[in-house]
Amino acid sequence: MAQTIAPAMSPAPRPDPAMAELLQSVVDTARAIFGAEASSILLLEEAADELVFEAVSGQGQEFLVGRRFPAGRGIAGWVAASGEPMVVDDLHDSTSFDRDVAKSTGFVPNALMAAPLVHGDRVLGVLEVLDPSPQARSSLSELDLLSLFARQAAVALHVLTTHAPRRAEPAASEDPARTELLRLLAEARRLLEG
Repeated sequence: MAQTIAPAMSPAPRPDPAMAELLQSVVDTARAIFGAEASSILLLEEAADELVFEAVSGQGQEFLVGRRFPAGRGIAGWVAASGEPMVVDDLHDSTSFDRDVAKSTGFVPNALMAAPLVHGDRVLGVLEVLDPSPQARSSLSELDLLSLFARQAAVALHVLTTHAPRRAEPAASEDPARTELLRLLAEARRLLEG
């Protein structure tokens, strides 16, 4: 899969509320769907060559947002670089798993699923589901579902960050990017519930 790694917006001291709400909704939903202990979105910041935790649900949500680590490390780094999803049922035996990075977050999972946030041929970041229920990680169809959800999230993120008007706060009903974002979220929920 020929993809380029796209830069993510640097986390601002005051994040865009719509972006924060979108990303939090994605990780909360992914955690619920897969019966996971935690879920996170890491966006790629190309200039610094780092992955940045932008949203976390479950273990670590109180302190991980904004935390950074080198983009080339661990399974999240591999998923971002390759543009391919990955599931690892036993991280104790995985050479791709960067245990030091995990320990630094305060949560060392036993299993994980990760999918790239891909828009077009660009990787924006990674959606991870940590310690999903055994049933959720037991088949390729579950990894496909996570990948589909990650693609929907990437499209919504792209719409929000690229097509949003750069003007004074418009009324919600006037903002076409917000309307498209809400449509994409509703479609993702429908797909995931159906």
